[in-house]
Amino acid sequence: MTMSPSRAGSEPQGVGHSNPHLAQERRAMLDLVNKLHSTGVQVDIDLPQIAVIGSQSAGKSSLIESISGITLPRATGTCTRCPTECRLSRSNGPWQCTVALRFITDSKGQVLGQARNEMFGPTIFDKAQDFLTGEDMELQGPSELSFSINCVSLQTTGPEVADLSFCDLPGLIASLVESLVTSYIRKPSCIILFTVACETDFENQGAHRLAKQYDPHGKRTIGVLTKPDRIPTGEESSWLPFIRHEKESLENNWYCVKQPGSSDIKQGITWAQARSREDEFFSMTPPWSELEGIYPKYLRTSNLVDRLSSILSDLISKKLPEIQQELEKSIHQARTALKQLPKEPSKQPMNEIFDLLHTFVNDLAAHVEGIPDHDGLIQRIRPAQQKFRATFRATIRATAPNFKSFEGKYAGKKKLPRTEFLANEEEEGVLESEEEDGVSESEEDVRNNEEEVHIKRMRGSAKAHSEMKRKRDTGAIYIDKVMARAHHPNRELPGNFPFIVQKTYIDQLLSEWQSPVLFLCKTIHGDIAAHVKTLTKKHFSSFGQGGLEQHINVLLQTHINRCLEWVETQINWLLDIENHPFSLNGHYLSDFKDKFLSFFKGSHQEDWCNDLLTAINAFSAPPSIFSFNRSGAAPEVPQPQQTGMAKVLSGLTEIGMLGIKPEDLPKLLPSDPMEPALVIMADVRAYFQVAYKRFADNVPLAVDHELVLGAERGVLRLLYGGLGINGPNGHRICKDLAQESPQNANRREELMKKLERLNVASEELLRL
Repeated sequence: MTMSPSRAGSEPQGVGHSNPHLAQERRAMLDLVNKLHSTGVQVDIDLPQIAVIGSQSAGKSSLIESISGITLPRATGTCTRCPTECRLSRSNGPWQCTVALRFITDSKGQVLGQARNEMFGPTIFDKAQDFLTGEDMELQGPSELSFSINCVSLQTTGPEVADLSFCDLPGLIASLVESLVTSYIRKPSCIILFTVACETDFENQGAHRLAKQYDPHGKRTIGVLTKPDRIPTGEESSWLPFIRHEKESLENNWYCVKQPGSSDIKQGITWAQARSREDEFFSMTPPWSELEGIYPKYLRTSNLVDRLSSILSDLISKKLPEIQQELEKSIHQARTALKQLPKEPSKQPMNEIFDLLHTFVNDLAAHVEGIPDHDGLIQRIRPAQQKFRATFRATIRATAPNFKSFEGKYAGKKKLPRTEFLANEEEEGVLESEEEDGVSESEEDVRNNEEEVHIKRMRGSAKAHSEMKRKRDTGAIYIDKVMARAHHPNRELPGNFPFIVQKTYIDQLLSEWQSPVLFLCKTIHGDIAAHVKTLTKKHFSSFGQGGLEQHINVLLQTHINRCLEWVETQINWLLDIENHPFSLNGHYLSDFKDKFLSFFKGSHQEDWCNDLLTAINAFSAPPSIFSFNRSGAAPEVPQPQQTGMAKVLSGLTEIGMLGIKPEDLPKLLPSDPMEPALVIMADVRAYFQVAYKRFADNVPLAVDHELVLGAERGVLRLLYGGLGINGPNGHRICKDLAQESPQNANRREELMKKLERLNVASEELLRL
């Protein structure tokens, strides 16, 4: 740094005119706020400060020189183009000034974590020395400072220096400068020192508009009239209303100061001489010298400095507790915002991806096996499984052939009795479709509705409704139709009936099993796919820019779709093997065939021996009819003449058929002409009972093995191969996947820098 020649040598007299006995505590608080400004934390919280604003050539630089005692650059091109911070502090040592460049942002305009303060040249001990010289020279550091929030910081101390700090902002000559000025004065704790040159029309002052905008009631603005000696003759009185609070009234008043002109500075006027001439001007020059009462105290630089020092000190005392609270709040908010960001990228992305994959696969394995949490996979698919239990088995049962052991001509006139022997075979008391014939009409409607609801859930409302209607209207298979099919000629000998008849009925019922089973598979597939996607998001969403999550989602969804295809293949295989009737459970099959045959025969007897059955049911035999002596011969007691049922039973006894009861009489009748049809019906219905239970057990096992457990089977190998991280380009792939999005990276850097500033500022407060 090159020093300019002294204007008139050094002066023993200080330029500060504030109260030298300002309380030490206030000075300490002022020093604290100055240190906080040095950290750069003013970009995050509202710190008390004084900002000097005004239009270019409003006399701001001269005012700053008068208050601080430091000579500012005045060569062409070195006018104020960035904030100049002046820190004044009274001390017992000799007057001195140090100059530093404070970088709050880097060369790209990004706010630094902590302001960087770099000394600019040696300490100045002569007040008349300019801290910067050189024609057309602009103040530069590591980054260009022109019209920037980076600033020049002047630290001035001396025996009679005011305890005061303020910031001189560039004159309003461009929109960029206006934005810079606005960033200061919009803060509630900024005292606006508004300078107005009396040689210019007040209404043309651009700074006045900004001051009014951000302090409309004038509570934190102090007005300063400069260059009163340049007011055209006869127009001085137009400026006095400002001093008297009659125009543009401000809570902290207007002041008027007079600084040396450019000719005085060129002649080397000293600061003491300048203050003396200022005092002489206001004491001897009308109308300033004629101000009465309290108004003279608003004239002169010394009175302005006293007022500024008092206002700033009071503001700091008031705001200090709020500063502490604001710091703590800002630190908390910054830390919370950091936690909400995705995890910071690892320095070893390959190892982290391997760890993530293994952790994910272990979690997936735990979910498919079952975890005791409400959000587990098993818990998620349980509604579908419960629906399967409640509706699928019922739907399969509803496909049972609806054989009627009476002819079609009796449709709507006859109903089958209840199949009581099936009551213990079905779950939750739901009976077979045949049993609906033995209940009342209203109960039948209720059961039909319940079954319809189940099928709607499994197969869709429109299709289910159509299917139920079809089943109700055309599902009945009457015995005469079965008999007609049995008599179709084939290769069998006369009197023999082909098994193909039973096979045809079995094939018909099997054809109705596929749809509800595949619907179950797709329902569980959708639940598994959604759950796996949730797990993928949980494990990988915070990694990189989401590329890893996206890749894994694609691989896993493809894998789960293949599991669905495979389980559908297995279901079709189960259906195929059911197309060949077979069972090793012969006892179970034979038992049900006997029960159904007896059931169908019993109900069909009403058709061809109805009169006999009516007589049997109506008959009440006297006890003597069934009384026998020890030898087994009938007693020789005279009997009344017998008729009807009693006569038949008596006759059977006479020919030696002892112990015959009325209900045994149907057995003596010739064979039922519909016997072949009854056997076919019993065969098919018994086989259905065996097959549907077997199928209804095997399907959930296949779904669980191939779809649920299959969702995790071989996944780790699949992910390694699909991502390519085990190949020659594995490290590069992992590095690319681990990259953080620019938005997150910039936000993280911004928050980390902010936390750094806030923490340093908080430490400074703790030292108070």
